[in-house]
Amino acid sequence: MLNETLGTVLIANRGEIARRIIRTVQRLGLRAVAVHSEADADLPFVQEADEAVLLGPANPAQSYLDVDKVLEAARATGTKAIHPGYGFLAENAAFARAVVEAGLIWIGPAPEAIERMGDKINARNLMEEAGVPVAAGTREPVKDLDQARVQAERIGYPVMVKTAGGGGGIGMSVAHDAEGLAKAFEQASRAAARFSSGDEGPAILLERYIARARHVEVQILGLPDGTVLALGERDCSVQRRHQKVVEESPSPGVTPELRERMLAAAVKAGEAVGYLGAGTVECLVDADEQDFVFLEMNTRLQVEHPVTELVTGLDLVELQLRVAAGENPSVTPEVTGHAIEFRVYAEDPKRFFPGPGAITLWEEPSGPGIRVDSGYAAGTTVTPFYDPLMAKLCVYGASRAEAMEKGREAVESFKIEGPKNNLPFCAELLDHAEFVSGDYDTGLVGRMRAK
Repeated sequence: MLNETLGTVLIANRGEIARRIIRTVQRLGLRAVAVHSEADADLPFVQEADEAVLLGPANPAQSYLDVDKVLEAARATGTKAIHPGYGFLAENAAFARAVVEAGLIWIGPAPEAIERMGDKINARNLMEEAGVPVAAGTREPVKDLDQARVQAERIGYPVMVKTAGGGGGIGMSVAHDAEGLAKAFEQASRAAARFSSGDEGPAILLERYIARARHVEVQILGLPDGTVLALGERDCSVQRRHQKVVEESPSPGVTPELRERMLAAAVKAGEAVGYLGAGTVECLVDADEQDFVFLEMNTRLQVEHPVTELVTGLDLVELQLRVAAGENPSVTPEVTGHAIEFRVYAEDPKRFFPGPGAITLWEEPSGPGIRVDSGYAAGTTVTPFYDPLMAKLCVYGASRAEAMEKGREAVESFKIEGPKNNLPFCAELLDHAEFVSGDYDTGLVGRMRAK
């Protein structure tokens, strides 16, 4: 049935995630079509696909983000389904709708669900109505600084100021007082302008800031029969500039009682939007109070999905494909052991600035409990046109201590020469007392670099 329904799958993405999706597509006996820019022509995902189509120049707007070119590639290759991966067009409701209107299968939730969750204010309001805990914040977009001052006084300082649209931590900052609010609002407004359209102007969201917070997310899977499953949680608190660097599952900072409540709330969130396929409900956990609030919902496959796969034994991409084909796969969520993912970036390990370049040496670690999802190889080049993520180094052990030790060995044996890389930071983190203890929060990296 899967082959008859899907047949050929086009992966509308690049790098490690395209390569990872191709692997599952081909394992299931389906054809994988890659699309790529001129800058990515020599990357492994292009070579490993059954067919590859050049979209255009390196500029994403002229290649990966060009909806017409992607759909034309689908038509030219006899594609039946499109998998968007993450980033680029993955959470673009208009693209999802265009795919469906073209008579193709969209491997993801309905365009309406993407729209409802794409605006953080609308998502907050919907979750609150569904009985999911949310932080004190604004229920309507904040358009100017005067409104922001009024709302900040109502909520109480400190407040988190961020865009209502977009993701990746872009434009987020904390205001501890009225003076800080003005700076934070200006920063968020500049970022929000990229997501606004027409004459509406940038939309800003204010929320009560949790001083010692952990960023914990729950993986959900919505089935065609309406069932929503929770497949455990991931701790994503190791961040620089509000962007994730290391993730682990299960979270060492979540008690069994809190975990039970978070998973139940995530299921409730998925049911509220009629969610279909793989998605993530992100939460902020108050590390001192052992309580949580809804942050946002990601209507796609997450970068850090491998840690969930390692502790559950599931292939989330396969589940996405089967759900998109109309199947109700039999899934019994059960988490065993511990997994950690290290995002290997082409960046300075101290200041985290991108450091692209040609790769002259690339030696991946291997062995039991080690998984590397990579987008590059020796002889390829990390260009400045895209996110500098080169690979995801994942380790699994029967316990967190075992996973940590395996992580130390794997990080040490991963050899990359050419571009700058953050493997030295990963090694530093694995020996840092806070991370080793498991009692850390989203401020960990900032404290490490403040020394």
